[in-house]
Amino acid sequence: MTEFDPDQAWRLHPQVAVRPEPFGALLYHFGTRKLSFLKDPTLLDVVRTLDGHVSARAALAAAGVPAAAAEPYVGAMRTLAASHMIVERDA
Repeated sequence: MTEFDPDQAWRLHPQVAVRPEPFGALLYHFGTRKLSFLKDPTLLDVVRTLDGHVSARAALAAAGVPAAAAEPYVGAMRTLAASHMIVERDA
């Protein structure tokens, strides 16, 4: 498993489905059958747009998350990477 590095390029795993909810979203991984909850609409925006940015930090910045407030989002993405909901991609 690749350790999460917010300065690298990431994307949703191709087997992950996203279902928006009023609280954020549900992510379901069809390969591992794991379910994850995103309890923040901003995090949902970041995860959905990861593939369009050069890094996870760039996706955070594009979503309007200031660098000083990024750590909780980085921690959430670290958890998503550990459960294979997001995966590293070639930049």
